[in-house]
Amino acid sequence: MPSISHKAGAMPASPIRKLVPFAEAAKKRGTKIYHLNIGQPDIETPASFINAVKNADIKVLEYSHSAGNESYRKKLCNYYKEYNINIDQNEVIITCGGSEAIEIAMMTCFNAGDEIIIPEPFYANYNGFSMAANVKVVPIRSYIETGFALPPIADFEKMITPKTKGIMICNPGNPTGYLYSKEELLALRDLVKKHDLFLLSDEVYREFCYDGKEYVSVMHLEGIEQNVVLLDSISKRYSACGARIGAMISKNKEVMTAALKFAQARLSPPSYGQIGAEAALDTPKSYFDEVKTEYIARRNFVIEELNKIDGVYCPKPSGAFYCIAKLPIDNADKFCQWLLEDFNFNNQTVMLAPATGFYSSPGAGIDEVRIAYILNLSDLKNAMECLCEALKVYPGKTN
Repeated sequence: MPSISHKAGAMPASPIRKLVPFAEAAKKRGTKIYHLNIGQPDIETPASFINAVKNADIKVLEYSHSAGNESYRKKLCNYYKEYNINIDQNEVIITCGGSEAIEIAMMTCFNAGDEIIIPEPFYANYNGFSMAANVKVVPIRSYIETGFALPPIADFEKMITPKTKGIMICNPGNPTGYLYSKEELLALRDLVKKHDLFLLSDEVYREFCYDGKEYVSVMHLEGIEQNVVLLDSISKRYSACGARIGAMISKNKEVMTAALKFAQARLSPPSYGQIGAEAALDTPKSYFDEVKTEYIARRNFVIEELNKIDGVYCPKPSGAFYCIAKLPIDNADKFCQWLLEDFNFNNQTVMLAPATGFYSSPGAGIDEVRIAYILNLSDLKNAMECLCEALKVYPGKTN
């Protein structure tokens, strides 16, 4: 029997989804599971999105333009103007979710063997995307003790080699919820300019910035306009994860011309997703105000409850809807599996994502978990109670 490729064998499993079989088995036993492992909001998708898809008068479901419908791209440019990001439709390629935007960007900007520096912990699939593009991720560690702030620029400098071709960030961050300050981004800009690197920025959570803190896009950084690639998605903005609509944006014409060839190779982004996404651009500000208020309440509750538990530490995130918590456990992967296989409290348990999968450095995050506070407050209360009780009886507790 022929063997699979080395790339396929080395492809990392998703830390978010790899425990699904254990969750399914627990559900079959009748255990209720609170899913805090995945960023699937329970917020309703805007009615404008749903109604546009329902009412679409389509007789033939055709391919769209490979860069996405022109009407959507033009309207999307108006959305970005609200954030002082000034682009035209030719600087936008609509993708099959933010995931494809990252994949195309990596294949466009980097050669096989090139290195990209990424602060860790980072969105786990960056590892998979880089492997598919034959790009080497060079992790630079951020720490829970500083709330996962950007590592010192001097540390970045130490990691730059002749193979370094780019830096990638997520702002606000998944999995940490950290929001980079203007000062941090300006320091990063100077480094990118000094070494003439690409700067890829995943900014899908811009709507979710808290405590009056300022969202600064890499598109705001003067002097590196030709180095910047913005990656985006509607999945979390409109709670429309299944639409699979994202975007790759850059003012670098050479990058966008090359990226379009990859977009042509996959033909086109989803038609119904684009129809819904274009209509969703009319979503009133009140929708986002309500959603933001809800997430702030959820964040405040979860962070307060976590830090009440003996031996647990969790910094307060300023964006997105995730946090990383340090637990008094021997091994996060074992603990998260144990929660599903061997534990229940009042016939309930909680599903978490082991933080090990969000690091590229071996052994990092061994006692950390990512929590997505995407459930209603009542469910979050039960989930935190389950976690508290679980930590009392977990065999591998460390204190």
